Amino acid sequence: MNPKIKNIKTKILSDNWYTLNKITFDYQLKNGEWVNQSRESYDRGNGATILLYNPSKKTVILIKQFRMPSYVNGNESGIIIETCAGLLDGDEPETCVIKETKEETGYQINKAQKVFEAYMSPGAVTEIIHFFVAEYDEQMKVSDGGGLITEHEDIEVLEIDFQKALQMIKNGEIKDAKTIMLLQYAQINKLLE
Repeated sequence: MNPKIKNIKTKILSDNWYTLNKITFDYQLKNGEWVNQSRESYDRGNGATILLYNPSKKTVILIKQFRMPSYVNGNESGIIIETCAGLLDGDEPETCVIKETKEETGYQINKAQKVFEAYMSPGAVTEIIHFFVAEYDEQMKVSDGGGLITEHEDIEVLEIDFQKALQMIKNGEIKDAKTIMLLQYAQINKLLE
C-alpha cells in the first residue's frame, strides 16, 4: 500500500458493459500537503494480444474490425487494423491468446511467447495487456476465423507483408497502440529477417 494515499472511496457510476467507478482519495504531495482528488476509472478486466508472424514468408496476421470508440472519435469508417486480442475472462494470458487466435484468425497455435505487459491508458483504464508473439504457417489454419457469431464479431483476417505493415504505421492505416507495439517489437528483435 502506498502511504501517500488514504481515505479511498469508490462509487459505481455505471455497471452496464464494464464498470465505471468514481474514486475520491487523499493524496500527499511532495511538499507534505494532503489534497483531496477525484478520478474516474474504467474497469474492463485485463487482456492479452498476439502477433502471429511467419519468418519464411515475412508476413504477419492482423485483423480488421469495427470499433465504435474510434468511430465517435473521428475515424470515419470506425474500422481498425489490429493484432488478435481478447479479455482474459478468468483464463491465464497464454490460454487467452491461444483461444482468441483460433476464434479470430482461424489459426491453431499450441504455444505463445510472452514478450511484455503494459498498461495502455493508466490515467483512466485499469486494464493491463499481456503481449505475445508466435510463429504461424499454413498447416496451422483450421478455419476462416472471423470471431464468434455469439459475440456478434465481424472480423476480417489479413495476411500482410511485414514491411508493408510497418509502412501502414507510418501512413496512418494502423493506429492501434498494441499493434504498433508488437510490430515494433518484431522489428527491433528481428523476428522476420
